[in-house]
Amino acid sequence: MASTELNVAADNDAHSDATEKHASKDSSKASVKEKEGDKARARSSTPMGGVRPVPEDRDDELTVIWDRLFKIHTAFFELHELLEKEKGAQKAARAPTAPVQIDEQEGKADVKSIVAALRMKFSHQLKFNAVPDWADHYVAYDQLKKLAYQIERDVVLANRLRDELEPEQETLLDARAQANHSFLPALDHELARITEFYVAKEGALYDEAGRLLSSVRSAETVNLAVEVRPTSTRSAASSTAIPCARLSSTPSLQQDRTPLLDTDDSGTAVQHRRTWSLGAAGSLPGLPNRALQERALETYVALVDLEGFVQLNYTAFGKILKKYDKITGNRVRKSYLNESVRAAYPFHEETKAQLADQIRSVAWAHSLAAGFASQEENAHFLQKQQRERVVFARNTVWRDMIGMERKVAAVGMQQISPREPVEPVRCCGVSVPRILLSRQVLLGVPCLVVFFYLLRAHYFADAMQQSCFAMLVFVSLLWAFEVLPLFVTSLLVPFLVVLLGVMRDDQGNQMPASGAARRIFGSMFNSVIMLLLGGFTIAAALSKHDIAKRVATFVLARAGTRPATVLLANMFVATFASMWISNVAAPVLCFSLIQPILRTLPAESPFSRCLVMGIALASNVGGMASPISSPQNLIALEVMKPTPSWPEWFMIALPVSIAADLAIWLLLLLVYRPSPANSPLQPLRASNDPITKEQVTVTAITLITIGLWCFEAHIEAYVGDMGVLALLPILVFFGFELLTKEDFNNFLWTVVVLAMGGIALGQAVNSSGLLYTVAEAIQKSVDGQPFWMVVVIFTAIVTVAATFVSHTVAALVFLPIVNEVGSAIPGAHPRILVMSAALMCSGAMGLPVSGFPNMNAAMLEDPTGKPYLRPADFLRSGIPATILALGTVLTVGGGIMYVTSF
Repeated sequence: MASTELNVAADNDAHSDATEKHASKDSSKASVKEKEGDKARARSSTPMGGVRPVPEDRDDELTVIWDRLFKIHTAFFELHELLEKEKGAQKAARAPTAPVQIDEQEGKADVKSIVAALRMKFSHQLKFNAVPDWADHYVAYDQLKKLAYQIERDVVLANRLRDELEPEQETLLDARAQANHSFLPALDHELARITEFYVAKEGALYDEAGRLLSSVRSAETVNLAVEVRPTSTRSAASSTAIPCARLSSTPSLQQDRTPLLDTDDSGTAVQHRRTWSLGAAGSLPGLPNRALQERALETYVALVDLEGFVQLNYTAFGKILKKYDKITGNRVRKSYLNESVRAAYPFHEETKAQLADQIRSVAWAHSLAAGFASQEENAHFLQKQQRERVVFARNTVWRDMIGMERKVAAVGMQQISPREPVEPVRCCGVSVPRILLSRQVLLGVPCLVVFFYLLRAHYFADAMQQSCFAMLVFVSLLWAFEVLPLFVTSLLVPFLVVLLGVMRDDQGNQMPASGAARRIFGSMFNSVIMLLLGGFTIAAALSKHDIAKRVATFVLARAGTRPATVLLANMFVATFASMWISNVAAPVLCFSLIQPILRTLPAESPFSRCLVMGIALASNVGGMASPISSPQNLIALEVMKPTPSWPEWFMIALPVSIAADLAIWLLLLLVYRPSPANSPLQPLRASNDPITKEQVTVTAITLITIGLWCFEAHIEAYVGDMGVLALLPILVFFGFELLTKEDFNNFLWTVVVLAMGGIALGQAVNSSGLLYTVAEAIQKSVDGQPFWMVVVIFTAIVTVAATFVSHTVAALVFLPIVNEVGSAIPGAHPRILVMSAALMCSGAMGLPVSGFPNMNAAMLEDPTGKPYLRPADFLRSGIPATILALGTVLTVGGGIMYVTSF
């Protein structure tokens, strides 16, 4: 017993000495931190006012509204946290922000982690990953971004005024230097504020960690006082006990701390080996200890939160400096990070190392207090206590399109409680259920009436052709009025084909339902669908790895500041982007590129509308440029026999696209009359980011695929079809994880299903003989007309139809008929007729609903939520542009096709 008392006393003496040593070290360290904080605060010359500074201009209505919305959001967030705690989710609410462990090679995440791969701004990432109780102490990222945009506008205005002043009246200080004098002090203030908070929080947490370790040592001595065995005892090596000598060997507890085991002067263990049992039957009153475990877990959580606080703020400084350099043309990011941020106390490497050591020490203390048999088990337990961190990944343009569609679908929708009865509508004294007044019912019932009427009519001698005609008209009406979503109507096609029995076998007899089902489903997936998927894959890779944006900014950065030149450059970029990432995706990219220009233009500037309209119309023109630039082009490839090669398509479409862009450019200049006086422009800047190996790989595979498509006619004996070549980018990009499964899921599968339904409809119309009968009747009506007149008539009809309905739907309905009519005309060139009609499926752009580019442009809004374009803009620009495109296709395109005997 005396020996035990001496050992306990020795432990207490050693603990007292270590505590005094630790206190003196913390005192000197606090002094250093205070100096660092004073130094950082001294650099701040223009206080920004906390996390959310009050703007100087209190008349800024947008700023006031934004502040109120932020406060409302914060209130709801706090209420949500309170409800979560009441539900018993206290651990998740107080757990640290820890990064998800992701294997970047295999793209796998821990099953306990939830990764939200959403394309959000960094301000959202900062908000969601911040510790709620510390929200006011992070970098004021939104305010710094707002300040950067204000500086951007000031730089443009200063450059404009300087150009108007005489040389001797010009200011001596460059606009960029003035921008630095306004922005860097705000960064200094944020840095000083973060340092001050970190120093205070670090001191409090380190003191708590010291008290925790002291309590754990005291609890351990209770165990040692109860059970002390000689060194020769071998039972200490049993599976139910952990030797204390092994526990004390961890560096995290030996560094600047008294070890949990007494040692002699030589550093070896004393003559007694002390063990404590972990078994339920042999549990001791010292350790494990539930109260100490909870204290250790809470301290560990707070320390990891502090580590995340440092990491998140450092990322915020880097991102806001990168944005500032991009919009002002400065190069201060690298120097400020090295000289100011990394020089501040929270971002010292020594500070980070010390914090990591504290985390390891507290984790080890938790293992003792909890009684874990191994550090691996303890680490796994702590990992599960950490709440999942939201991770943000770069998106493909297809995911952006899906997001835009969801935004549109959410407008005007109301959530109705299932308990709340839906009141009927009173009409002429009669109660009418609301569902009967829905758009689907009001438009769908007349379509059904027409369908059943045509089924019983006798416009065709053959009953199968009559049924097929009824189906064709019914499906076309559903597509035209969008009674159902377009892809749902497409899925209705094979159902009606089998149900109505409109398929014939090779002998001309009606096929049984089983045979018709096999044939119609077999026809729906062919080389056209593979080309569509290949095009989607290339577009996804070019957008995800920032290649399309780099190429576009490289060109636009050399366009200068003349409005006419900037407009033409953006139109050509939109057309070129549409060639490779489709005219569905190109407007999304181009509208994001012109945001710096739109932000700095005066309110109601005509050039804003001119630029947005120019990109939309040029994207429509770009839908003609290549076989994969729009779904209607792929449908044309399927219809035309023989299928034109890529060089043949480029030979016709590129001159037409260039001529149409130039004509529309002149039209927009005439309509909007932009000038340097009413449209001062900020030049765009090309990206200075280094080229990555992923970008090189994607570019190489894309160029190889396009080259193979161009020379497919020469290697047809080996590859068979262009659809087989479309597998190359799919296999490489997804096989080597340049694209992920999520990217594949985000393809526009609605467009794919729409194309498949169109192919099925074409197969049924052709198999039933209806296509030949209709073409023969139309051919008789145009008999005696010159071929060029037939081309004009059919191209104009397709143009009008594509203006009011989807471009793809117009191609699905009209191109097979046009091809059959062209084939029935003696001495004609049916491919000229189909090619002209196909090009004008993309060239129809007279209304806001005429194609994806117009719809995207109509949805684009300025910072106040006001749309840039009005319906009148489409009437006075879109309709004339459609007429110009039609004239270009008939003259330039028709001339090339006639000369080359297309």
